[in-house]
Amino acid sequence: MESKDTATIVDEHYDSWFVPGLSDFVRVPNLTMMADNNFATNGLIQQAMECVDNYINKLDVQGLKRHVFHPEGSNPLVVYVIDGSEGATRNVMLYGHLDKQPWGAGWEEGLAPNDPQIRGDYMYGRGSSDDGYSAFATMLAVKSIQLAGGKLPRVVLVLETEEESGSPNLIPLLNLAEDVIGKPDACFCMDSGALDYDQLWLTSSLRGVCNVDLTIEGGKVGYHSGETGGIIPETFRVARALLNRLDNCDTGRVTEDLQVPVPDFKQQEADSLSEKYGDKLFKKYNLNEGVQYINEDNIPELYLNKVWRPNLSITGAEGLPPIAAAGNVLRPKTTIRCSMRLCPAFDAHEAEKIITNKLTTDVPYNAKVTVSGGHAGNGWCQKHLQEWLHNALTEAGHKFFGGKDYGSFGEGGSIPFLNELQKKYPDTQIVAMGLVGPGANIHGPNENINLVYAKKLVKTLAHVINQAGTV
Repeated sequence: MESKDTATIVDEHYDSWFVPGLSDFVRVPNLTMMADNNFATNGLIQQAMECVDNYINKLDVQGLKRHVFHPEGSNPLVVYVIDGSEGATRNVMLYGHLDKQPWGAGWEEGLAPNDPQIRGDYMYGRGSSDDGYSAFATMLAVKSIQLAGGKLPRVVLVLETEEESGSPNLIPLLNLAEDVIGKPDACFCMDSGALDYDQLWLTSSLRGVCNVDLTIEGGKVGYHSGETGGIIPETFRVARALLNRLDNCDTGRVTEDLQVPVPDFKQQEADSLSEKYGDKLFKKYNLNEGVQYINEDNIPELYLNKVWRPNLSITGAEGLPPIAAAGNVLRPKTTIRCSMRLCPAFDAHEAEKIITNKLTTDVPYNAKVTVSGGHAGNGWCQKHLQEWLHNALTEAGHKFFGGKDYGSFGEGGSIPFLNELQKKYPDTQIVAMGLVGPGANIHGPNENINLVYAKKLVKTLAHVINQAGTV
């Protein structure tokens, strides 16, 4: 079978099946459980599951079976299994998730999180690139192989419903589904990104993450700031002092206790990508006029700051009234959410201990400090690709991306379950890839998917899955 046959079939079904299916998925207003107190009872995740299932059934994939694992006290896991062709020995697993991030403010005029809009090559809407497309891409790739008369390995599509909440039940659910999933020879995680839309990209590494909520309390109630300022410790100032223990406010460099030396392979990656792409690596992020990027005069260092070194962000706060309602009050407490991205090679639970210790030891004025809401997830580095997979991806790059080899780069974000998957399936070749490219803006306003690149990725999946069933 020539892969151009599957490519033609993908072309024939893309606008009539893939795009409408993904559009209907975007229309479902389901949120991840951390952002929806009624997640377990409002039926929205079930609506998203059925939306995907209805479109899959329209494809009439041969040998397809659907399994839903939903033990009490957990969230559902959907597993689709497609029988392999006679003589095929490999078992290929593909992963995606159905839950979505909160909508957030700032969507452009005419755009909304649950109203899919197509503008040029892009579809806008929450859950489009992160990563509702994964189920549709997988099934269209499989169907194209069947219609072209190609050989299939055994294919398992796993759809999680709580990834945006940190995947707390994924491993127990995978254990529950073990007899159905089997032992994967290869696993494709479809929840990652692309450096640009001109080339096929794999993810070489992902950072870990550790989130904690820091609460500082001074007075038992709020007092007039003129009366008590200089007497009662200002909780925001205490927070500033504690945060300085985590990162240098002048440079942004995180405490040495969380640093890991940069290995040669990552330094070489930084040098190579910096030489090839230059300021394209960072100028895709829009800044206000006059604002400078960090290390913009040393692009390899800037790249390593993103993909290897730890970095602290303050992602939320409580105890601060809006300006319009702010009186002359010394507030009784301040709470901030600290999100620490970690080196891919640093243990996240050890990082949580270090961070907690730094925030709770020798606190100025002996202010009351509480660290809560901890979430720690490890980073991940890709193993060396097996020869058949490297060859298949190289061929796909040449066929569908203008003759270019596939590339690999580090992601600054986190997919902690990849580390857990590698532990569960130590002999499995895990590949992270996806559609989060320049301007995709997942988790923020105007999330979008590049439909042209997505179609090429579907064709790539068809080629690689077919090779897994053939070689």
